[in-house]
Order: sequence, then structure tokens, then C-alpha cells
Amino acid sequence: MSFDRSIKIAPSILSADFADFGREIEAVEAEGADWIHVDVMDGHFVPNLTFGPPLVKAIRKHIKTVMDVHLMIAPVDPYIDAFVDAGADVLTAHLEAGAHTHRTLQAIRAAGVKAGLALNPGTPVEAAAPLLDLCDLVCIMTVNPGFGGQSFIETQVDQVRRLRAMIGDRPIHIEIDGGVDPKTAPLVVEAGADVLVAGSAVFRGGSVSNPAPYGENIRAIREAVQI
Repeated sequence: MSFDRSIKIAPSILSADFADFGREIEAVEAEGADWIHVDVMDGHFVPNLTFGPPLVKAIRKHIKTVMDVHLMIAPVDPYIDAFVDAGADVLTAHLEAGAHTHRTLQAIRAAGVKAGLALNPGTPVEAAAPLLDLCDLVCIMTVNPGFGGQSFIETQVDQVRRLRAMIGDRPIHIEIDGGVDPKTAPLVVEAGADVLVAGSAVFRGGSVSNPAPYGENIRAIREAVQI
């Protein structure tokens, strides 16, 4: 997984058909997805419950691109090996999930995968500064984590801009998660983001039997950010 700052669209399977994840992933990749974003929620750190390592492992064989696993769980450390073994390419933990985020990022990298750090809307981006040299990706939440389909928090755009300045020339992706669509995507790309997580904005209107809308939705986001 080489680093570049080209714009990557990462559909979130939280908006896919839960009964048909394998074919949904194959369809959305065939229609132009760059990464596949997997939202893991524990019903404790966030007010929703999704899935764990067995499901992640089951869908891994359907993913030809990058499996981007976002851990909205606390604690994180006891589950790192399980999600790495399940096939994650990027494993992202929240700064707010524990007191020892530095150790968590070290453990993720030591397990042989890319380490991501996610920040909730209420966390100033400057809190990530001491951790950047352990990060391959920083995810700025542009909604409060826990549910798909929420409205984009526009004040987060300035957080992205400040983060981009902090990163400088370090090979760190800036990912945006929450409310991304053709209207909001240009705001965060102009500010410095390069990975755009989109759930309902990608999966809306399509299905495994009619995947063309997935491609149309992905292209609409991609065309909106040609700045």
C-alpha cells in the first residue's frame, strides 16, 4: 500500500446491504471505489453496535482494494491482533478511546499494518500533534460517530486545514468520515483531505442487481473535487 495524495473514495459498508456484503463490496469496487471502509462499533464507545473480527475476516476475500477498518471501540488494544488477523490494511483507533493512544498506535504498527488516528468533532486537532509520527492516517470525524446518514459539521473544515499544516510533508493521509457528498467533499479536499469516506452518498439508489448508481454516485463525488 504505497502513499500518494490522490483523492480516494472509500465507501462505508455501513450503508450497504448487510445480508449481501460480499457482492455489495465487489459491486462498489467494480464501480470505482478506491478503498472499502469498515465501521466497527461496540455499543459502548459509540451508541451503536455493528460487527467484529469474524465479519471483517469473512468480507476480506471480497476486497481487492484497501480494507480500511475504523475501530469505534474502547478499549482498542485487546482487539488489535484480531482485526489484523482478519485482514485490515489500515486500522484506525480513536484518540478518545483510551489514555494511552501512543502505545495503541505503536502496537498497530508493530502488528504490521498502517496505523490511523481518529478525532471526534469535539477534539481539537492539535491534540494529535504529539502522535503524528506514529500515524499513517488521521481521520477527522465530520459527524459524531455512531450512526450513518448524519449531517456534515462544517466547522470541521478548519480542523482539516490546521491538520494539513501540521502534517507538512509527512506521508500521512487525511481521511474525512461523515456527511461526505458532492457538496461537502470539495470543502474538505480544498482544506487538504485525500481520503473521503462516503456511505449513503455512494450506496443511495443502487443495489447488487443494479450497481450503476454506485458508479454514478462515486463519479459525482470525484468530479466535484477536481479543483
